[in-house]
Amino acid sequence: MPAKMLQVPTADGQADAFAAFPEGGGRHAGVLMYPDGFGIRPVLREMARELAGHGYYVLVPNLFYRHGPAPVIELPQYIGEEVRPAIFAQLMPMIEAHVTERVLTDADAYLAFLTAQPEVGSGPVAVTGYCIGGLLATRTAAARPDQVAALAAFHGPVGVDGPDSLSKLSAEVHFGHAESDLTPEALGTLNKALDAAGVGYTSEIYPDTVHGFTMSDTDAFNPAALRLHWDRLLPLLGRTLTKG
Repeated sequence: MPAKMLQVPTADGQADAFAAFPEGGGRHAGVLMYPDGFGIRPVLREMARELAGHGYYVLVPNLFYRHGPAPVIELPQYIGEEVRPAIFAQLMPMIEAHVTERVLTDADAYLAFLTAQPEVGSGPVAVTGYCIGGLLATRTAAARPDQVAALAAFHGPVGVDGPDSLSKLSAEVHFGHAESDLTPEALGTLNKALDAAGVGYTSEIYPDTVHGFTMSDTDAFNPAALRLHWDRLLPLLGRTLTKG
């Protein structure tokens, strides 16, 4: 699967990003994939390649490029519970500095770059995201409804901005929540906001999961939930994006 690192021009400099796309040339629907807070690393490259293998051009940006190229902080091959506190001590200042204004300025740069690639076809794109990346994907889709046809977020704090933050969505939505992240009552409140937005959606708690369940390099990983993630994501993209 062809893949490469790229530099995305932004208002604040250059964001490094990983891109994966199908073999054989041609033009493909674009997907902006926001990583979790741990950023671009082998598991994210693997997921991007997997998605690209289904016919999409996938762009994974370094969210914290203002602090340096990926990996912004040193990560072990396996992110076990014993190392998480030290890692988050380094990550949290960067996460807290990544305010909504920055998110949306970067989103404009990422979308402009993605849609300008010669391998990307005309038409709307999808945004996906994991953990904090799910929140960034949701903010992007709400802010750019004319460009984003599909939104998928997995174990992300998608309701943190409040119900009104979803009112501008026009994309078809899938939210896959961890059992440890969302109560059934909170899920009901979130889904009522999606009802009010008038969009097609699925929003569900994945069984027997904890936060981070898609990430195979963490203790949270759940293989069955990762398969369910693909079973939800691929049909969503197939319905909403035009391949080739």
